[in-house]
Amino acid sequence: MATGQSNCFRCKDSLCGKRYVMKEENAFCVKCYDSLFANFCEKCHKAIECDSKDLAYKGCHWHETCFKCAQCHHSLVEKPFAAKDEHLLCTTCYSNEYSSKCFHCKRTIMPGSRKIEFKGNCWHEACFVCRYCRQPLGMKPLITKDDDNYCVPCYEKQFAQYCYSCKKVVTNGGVTYHDQPWHKECFLCTGCKKQLAEHRFMSKDEHPFCLECFSGHFAKKCVACTEPITGDCSQSSYLYNFFTTGSMGVA
Repeated sequence: MATGQSNCFRCKDSLCGKRYVMKEENAFCVKCYDSLFANFCEKCHKAIECDSKDLAYKGCHWHETCFKCAQCHHSLVEKPFAAKDEHLLCTTCYSNEYSSKCFHCKRTIMPGSRKIEFKGNCWHEACFVCRYCRQPLGMKPLITKDDDNYCVPCYEKQFAQYCYSCKKVVTNGGVTYHDQPWHKECFLCTGCKKQLAEHRFMSKDEHPFCLECFSGHFAKKCVACTEPITGDCSQSSYLYNFFTTGSMGVA
């Protein structure tokens, strides 16, 4: 506001010696300015006169004395706050009512802080770390075992099994044969190299064979018809056994 203009642009009253407000290069007395341009307070619904401090948030306005937490009624002036369902809340009240709890430390994840969501749970960014090396996982690939998360190198170092055939890590489940882990795609018939997963097979000197190869190479042949005598293969054939590792994912 200033002094020194001649007349109010609206009511034409003299402004000599009076306070006035400039609006788009026009001078208004305080009364006219408030009636034309003052915002209305969201709390008390009264005009926020030019002598009062106007606090604005997302197009809404408050008197300084009305700018309070809707729950505890403490002033929010120059303090952090959050909005929920058109109500303003201090960070303490908002956290108690609406904030997620960290799956690791069980403490509140405060509004405005980064959180990691993975498999329906939330973590503080600093709490979402590898169980073994304690390094942040962030958006890195990870593997979960017994509700603990591991970076891939640590999981492989601690738990991974290595395929008996190709010597590479088995990460997504595989086959056990003679207590040895195999990738399903590596578990092949010794004779024809057909994958044996989901098929019955026979064993000879600890080598797996599909039923056709086993019959052709090792089964006794009938003296009369010369065909292999396979008998009831279910009595001597094997079914592969699956084993599973931790579930793999990316946060």
